[in-house]
Amino acid sequence: MSFEHISVMLHEAVDMLDVRPGGIYVDGTLGGGGHSGEILRRLGGTGRLYGIDRDRDALEAAAQRLGHAGNFTALKGNFHDVRALLAQQGVDQIDGMIVDLGVSSHQLDTAQRGFSYHADAPLDMRMDQDQALTAREIVNGWPREEIVRILRDYGEEKWAARIADMILEHRSQRPLETTGDLVACVDAAIPKRVRMQDSGHSARRTFQAMRIAVNDELDPLRQALEDMAGLLRPGGRLAVLTFHSLEDRIVKRTLRTLANPCTCPPRIPVCICGKKPVVRVLGGGIRPSQEEIERNPRARSAMLRGCEKLETF
Repeated sequence: MSFEHISVMLHEAVDMLDVRPGGIYVDGTLGGGGHSGEILRRLGGTGRLYGIDRDRDALEAAAQRLGHAGNFTALKGNFHDVRALLAQQGVDQIDGMIVDLGVSSHQLDTAQRGFSYHADAPLDMRMDQDQALTAREIVNGWPREEIVRILRDYGEEKWAARIADMILEHRSQRPLETTGDLVACVDAAIPKRVRMQDSGHSARRTFQAMRIAVNDELDPLRQALEDMAGLLRPGGRLAVLTFHSLEDRIVKRTLRTLANPCTCPPRIPVCICGKKPVVRVLGGGIRPSQEEIERNPRARSAMLRGCEKLETF
């Protein structure tokens, strides 16, 4: 199976992990296996790498690409459930984990998956093809106020109410079946003069919002980050790649809280809450180079953040 994907900030992200021979590592979003392949190269046949993905295509491609490595294990699931997935493998501590929160190039470029607004395809958008909820179900079955909330909160769409009205008007006559139907609703809702001034496709925020809702990408993220940090051994590292401001904000705030969990009022000279730092944040975030952006325009919005587990007493 061809699963084409260019890993964003490949070396920067794996460098952040500071891979140690003999260590146990996790790629929480296996995708095309780019980051996993580099981690395995640096492990040099030692240690163990677990690759997690909920996309069957990614797992099949990883088996072809990385299956020869005797220290690689692929796991079907969601990185949000990393504790349970690793517990099933008898693992309760790791030396590092990487998660890439972007949509893979394979998913975007495979029209029938329904992630792209550039091709007319079934309204799907599922990363896990075995789950029941699709974008079609949301646009045709969810109430107006929920659609408005999704578009506003997950897409930061100023025209959320108008787009929701157009969706309801469309489905009152016939169901929305394709990505083209959804794009048509967006185009009908946003005035042409506004669309002409938009630096990108007018439907990109709506598609982002629907994809996040279908795959429940944001709500479990904070707890997942805490779980990942909890799995790290002292000195172990976590690297997270984000691709839009909503998820980056959650990652940034969660890592900061783990690094400084004290809840005492600032006026109190000595901490009395007893909450101790769990990690140290690794810098303030890394952007891709201009050279990488020119080579891979989908890297443009990427941000790499990370942390290192502290000794706990």
